[in-house]
Amino acid sequence: MTAVWEEVERVPAGIEGLDLITNGGLTRDRLTLVSGTAGSGKTVFASQFLAVGIRDAGEPGVFVTFEERPEGIARNVRSFGWDVAAWQEERQWRFVDASPSHDVDTVFTGGSYDLQPLLARVLGAVDEIGAKRVALDSLGALLAQFESSTPARQIVFRLADALRDRGVTVVMTAERAEDYGPVAAHGFEQFVADNVVVLRNALEGEKRRRTIEVLKMRGGAHLKGEHLFTLLPGQGMVVVPVAITAAPLHASSVRASTGNDVLDRMLGGGLFEKSLVLVAGATGTGKSLLAAQFVHGGAVRGERVLLHSFEEGREQLIRNAANWGMDFQQLEADGRLRIVAEAPEAAALEDHLQRMKTVIDEFRPARVAIDSLTALHRVATVKSFREYVLGLTYHIKERARLGLVTTTSHDFLTAEGSAGDLHVSTISDTIILLHYVPVGGEVRRGVNVLKMRGSDHDKAVREFAISGRGMEIGEPLADASHLI
Repeated sequence: MTAVWEEVERVPAGIEGLDLITNGGLTRDRLTLVSGTAGSGKTVFASQFLAVGIRDAGEPGVFVTFEERPEGIARNVRSFGWDVAAWQEERQWRFVDASPSHDVDTVFTGGSYDLQPLLARVLGAVDEIGAKRVALDSLGALLAQFESSTPARQIVFRLADALRDRGVTVVMTAERAEDYGPVAAHGFEQFVADNVVVLRNALEGEKRRRTIEVLKMRGGAHLKGEHLFTLLPGQGMVVVPVAITAAPLHASSVRASTGNDVLDRMLGGGLFEKSLVLVAGATGTGKSLLAAQFVHGGAVRGERVLLHSFEEGREQLIRNAANWGMDFQQLEADGRLRIVAEAPEAAALEDHLQRMKTVIDEFRPARVAIDSLTALHRVATVKSFREYVLGLTYHIKERARLGLVTTTSHDFLTAEGSAGDLHVSTISDTIILLHYVPVGGEVRRGVNVLKMRGSDHDKAVREFAISGRGMEIGEPLADASHLI
């Protein structure tokens, strides 16, 4: 008879995105080690685990601090919306202050340590409020007081076993010296824990990249690899999963207009719903115009549409649209269009991604246009940008009917490279290239469909002009065969 494997029961961690990575949360009644360098977010993780447990699950928590004073922790987490003082009065949150500045009843004799007084205080706090969750922050401050690793290891094992026996779920933080070095400073902490989570705030070039990685989870499956995260006021830690375990997204055979009738015919009747369109070309070829027509085409058909710009301000977008015969101001007033315009340098890449996901979730647009991804690329590392693109495009495909993104080529006479360099081409269902085409003694504009999954399409490079009616596409250019 074949044994049936069952996963250990989960406890929601209360961190958006992490429960997806861990397939439901941290394992109940077990110990999770959260390791990271200074400033990586370990204390926020531990505090959020308790705070959301109280707020959302009615599970009281005990916070044991070996380093920072309780009042400092309570003050620091208020910006995330967690009123620790109120929870203390309601007997939902208890601090056990084991910081060096506090007179705890611990006894050191040479290299030995009497753990019993501390255990009594921790377990007493657990029993007093009926705690279901415990946070230990940070273990490094406790272990640093030992001259050798043997007694330190024994202390950690005894502390972990005592809490497991009490039936509480524990998060224990630990310092590490390097973002990609040993898991923890003393080399044994990960062996005490059932689960290991690593937080990183790595410096790559001149940019930092916050990531979270689940290294192990006993008794349960989880997503592998690093995932972006950010810290947001009023929310705390928010994780942006890079990989997705959900079933493949629905492939539709229903067509939708691009907002340009001739381009629709070039595409064999329009775009397939639930597809992502990449528009690539040099500066000034008309990418922003195509994005504007894309959202306008949906809005005039009664759809909600979102235009997110990283290159032009809101007033400039409205003015340009008016010059092309599109009244964005009226569409905004009608609630069919939302414009979000911000500079790439205004936030970290993971913050931009989370903001965009939040707008999509709140506004629920049928169409989303991003102009342009290239602007964001200049404030990101190659690795974080790829993670950003994967997270964003999946979210658009999952929540919206259609998505369109633009990228910019640095070569004025070809779109070559602009479609592939930013890791967008392989996940795009349709690629439209815009070109400058030298013809005789002048430079003209050309458009062609490079790729369209699931459909035949026009292969020609067609000339187009920009007028008060937007993009007017004409006949194929005879001298543009080198662009195809």
